[in-house]
Formats: sequence, structure tokens, C-alpha cells
Amino acid sequence: MIYLLLGAAVLALVFWRGGRPLFKGDGWRIGAGVVALVAFAGAAYTTIRGGWGTGLVLGIVGLWSASEARRRPAVRKDSSPVVQGPSLTEARSILGVAPDASADEIKSAHARLIRMAHPDKGGTAGLAAQLNAARDRLLKG
Repeated sequence: MIYLLLGAAVLALVFWRGGRPLFKGDGWRIGAGVVALVAFAGAAYTTIRGGWGTGLVLGIVGLWSASEARRRPAVRKDSSPVVQGPSLTEARSILGVAPDASADEIKSAHARLIRMAHPDKGGTAGLAAQLNAARDRLLKG
């Protein structure tokens, strides 16, 4: 019985390091399938040798591991990352305005920069998005 507990501890260490799974993606499913096969083989061997209790425990571990191997991970519907807008100082430096700039100065600085950085004018979508986020941050407060 002590070997069963030691084996479970080793498997726990292999599959879960610091709260993060060792296998990423579908690798954990392969690992759970291998664990299920080993547990079923161990259950059959120990049951044949007369160890009914250990065989039953290994069979239950094998069933649990097999069910985990068949389970699909939950997929989030919205997989886009949450992006925080720039801080006030970052927004001011992006647009090149002073801390006491008025709304008209912010709008004119944005218009001047977006003319150069717009994707239709040869700029990038990321830079245009940064300029828009900086403008929105400064105009909202």
C-alpha cells in the first residue's frame, strides 16, 4: 500500500508543478491516458496475485484518469486578451501634449499624428490604436 501512495505522490509532482500543469495544450490528455493504462495494468496484476483491495483502488484511479483523458478543456468564447489603456502620463507622451492641455489641443495633436500613422496612409494599425487610446484616455479624464 505504501508503494501506491508513493506512486500517487510522484504522479502528482510530475503532473502539477507549482499549481501549473507540466503538459500544456493536449499533452495532459496523453499523460492521463498513459496513467490510466498503467493503473489498469497494475490493477489487473495485483488482483490476479490476490491483492483485491489494491487492485480495486488502482482500478478506480485508472477509471478516473481515463475520464480525465477524455474530457475536453473548457474553451472561452472571448479569447481576446484584456488590454489596459495607457496611463495619463503615457497618453500625454504619446500625443506630445502638456499636462494642462485643453480638449482642443488634445484633439488637434491626435488629428496631426493620426494623419501620419493611419493604416491607409502607410502607418500601422497598432500605432493608430495607441493614438486613439491615448486620445480617449486624455479626453475622459
